[in-house]
Amino acid sequence: MSLTGIALIIIALSLLILILTLLPAVATIRRTAASIGSLSEMIQKELKPTIQELTVVLTELKTVGGGIAEHTDDVKLLMSAMGETGANLKTINRSVSAVTNALNVTSIWVTGAKVAGMYMLDHYLNKKGGK
Repeated sequence: MSLTGIALIIIALSLLILILTLLPAVATIRRTAASIGSLSEMIQKELKPTIQELTVVLTELKTVGGGIAEHTDDVKLLMSAMGETGANLKTINRSVSAVTNALNVTSIWVTGAKVAGMYMLDHYLNKKGGK
């Protein structure tokens, strides 16, 4: 056997070993490609309804947001009215307090005048009766 024949046998054996080594790798790559294909199909099937549901939810959120925006002015008006009511209640409270103070002072003066009148009447009667 010549040197060329030995070299050809070595090359043939090397190619055979290379092919035998690559066969499991190619089979694995083929299975992986099939798995990725089925995963892609499943994602597309699941993703389309999810996107449609998200679109519906976003539409509903826009509707709710628009309703909230419409009623914001009503809430501002209510808060303004409540502020005015609070100011009016403070004014009424101050007025009632002033009237109460005036009545208390008047009551004290009336009581003092009554006691003074009784004292003067008693003193006048005692003076007249004592003469």
